Amino acid sequence: MLLERGLSENTASAYSRDLQRWFDFCTVSGVSPFPPEETGIARFQRFLVNNGGSKSSRQRTMAGLRTWMRFLQVEEVLVSDVALPELPQKEQRLPQILGEGEIDRLLEVCAGEDPLSRRDRALFEVAYGCGLRASELCSLRTGDVDFASKTLRALGKSEKERTVPFLGEPAHRVRIYLETARPMLAKAETDALFLSRNGMMLNREDVWRILQKRGAEAGISRKRLHPHILRHSFATHLLRRGMDQKTLQEILGHASISTTDKYLHFDLELRDVYDASHPRA
Repeated sequence: MLLERGLSENTASAYSRDLQRWFDFCTVSGVSPFPPEETGIARFQRFLVNNGGSKSSRQRTMAGLRTWMRFLQVEEVLVSDVALPELPQKEQRLPQILGEGEIDRLLEVCAGEDPLSRRDRALFEVAYGCGLRASELCSLRTGDVDFASKTLRALGKSEKERTVPFLGEPAHRVRIYLETARPMLAKAETDALFLSRNGMMLNREDVWRILQKRGAEAGISRKRLHPHILRHSFATHLLRRGMDQKTLQEILGHASISTTDKYLHFDLELRDVYDASHPRA
C-alpha cells in the first residue's frame, strides 16, 4: 500500500485496524478468516450494520477487506475467481463550514506577537487561503513556499504533488512567521515549515488541538470544528464568489470532479443561516 500504491500511512493504519476487526469477528463468531468465504463476509457485513457504525465507516472497513483480498489474488495466495465483497453505498455528507465572519474571528484571536500566535495565524491563513488538508499542512517544508512565483507546493493523497496560488494575506503572514517566530521555535535543524513549541514538526493531532483552542477563544462551538473545516470553508466561499468547479478541483487536489460536487448540492447560503439559527443544527 505504501510503496506500490503510494497510499498514506494514515490509510494503511486504518486498513490494518479494519482487518484486525475482521479477524476479531472471525474468532468470536467461529468464522474461518482465511480464505474469506461469501457466507462469512455476509455475516461480517450484518455485524457491522447491527453494531451501529456509520455507512462511511462500514464502507471503509469493507474497502480494506477487498484490498487485502485483491492483494492475495495478485500474490496468487488466493484463487482469482473468489468473489470480492460488495462495498456498501457510501454515505453522502455535506461538509460543515464556517461563515466568513467566523473565519475573521478565528484569525483575529491569533493577533498576538508571540511566536505561537504568529504560527497559528500563518497556519490558519494557509489552511483557509490555500485549501490544504491537515496532513498537507503538517508535511509542508520551508522549500515548498515560493514567494517569488507566489505559489506553494503541497503533497497530497497518494503522494500526489500539486501547486496552489500563494499570495495576499497567507503569504504575508507566513513571511512574518518565518522571519520572526519560526527561528524562536526551532530547537534543532529541520526544514518543516510549521513547528510546535518544542521545535518539532506539527502532526494532525496538533492541528486539531490548536484549532479547538483558538476556536474556543473565538466563540465557535467545538462540535462545529474539525481539522478540515477551513478547507471546506475555503472551497464553499470560492464557489459562492464565482470560481468554476474545474479550477477548484485542481486547487483542492481532487482526483475526480464528483468529489468537488458536494459543495454544490444545494443553496449553501441558506444552509449557513439554518446552521446558525436552528436550535437542533
